[in-house]
Amino acid sequence: MTDLRAAELKVLAGGSTTGWMNELAPQFEHASGHKLVIHFDSTPNLIRQITSGAPFDLAVVPVDVFKDAAAKARFVAGPTIDIARVGYGVAVRSGTPKPDIGTSEALKKTLLDASSVAFVPESAAGAHVLKTFDRLGMGEAMKAKTKPLGSPAQIAPGVANGEAELGVFLVNVLIAPGVELAGPFPAELQQELVFAAAIAADSKETEAARAFIDFLTTSAAKAVIGAKGMNPG
Repeated sequence: MTDLRAAELKVLAGGSTTGWMNELAPQFEHASGHKLVIHFDSTPNLIRQITSGAPFDLAVVPVDVFKDAAAKARFVAGPTIDIARVGYGVAVRSGTPKPDIGTSEALKKTLLDASSVAFVPESAAGAHVLKTFDRLGMGEAMKAKTKPLGSPAQIAPGVANGEAELGVFLVNVLIAPGVELAGPFPAELQQELVFAAAIAADSKETEAARAFIDFLTTSAAKAVIGAKGMNPG
């Protein structure tokens, strides 16, 4: 897999991919000789960065990014490549009783009974959480309970140290030290967030970028993505 000419790839990535991306990056670098410079961020910030004109080579981001016409225009034309997908769930501090979230009504009661709920509102996943609150008819009531955080990596520590009673976000983010998954959203409220890859239209490293995307679809990479709580592909 080693290339005769090593490239430095600027990669934009969804914040919730941090776990598996940081594990896979050195493997790819070792096998290919290329270097990865990865910037993790939320969907709104990724869209801002992509549309700012700043250079980058590829992105592995929530599909919501590609729904923005100006952002989509910065990528090579054609379909994106699905890399991973994951649903939503609720986490509690390790050692505390797991609440019932098995039905819509049970989830609603659990959320309303909670003193505080941590998630990242300014993100594609956060938008679905807010939509879920609205679907359950408690969007207004949850505003007082919400502990808005800046990145997915802050959710588990916030619940573990008692800053928030519940963490509500993508399941893979809630599999972390100090917290336990109470369970996934009930089926009628569940939805998978898909992370897809595409190459920047003006990248000068398209072959290396394509090699990294190909690497993310290998069985070895899929095993790591699966171990980190996401469904590959």
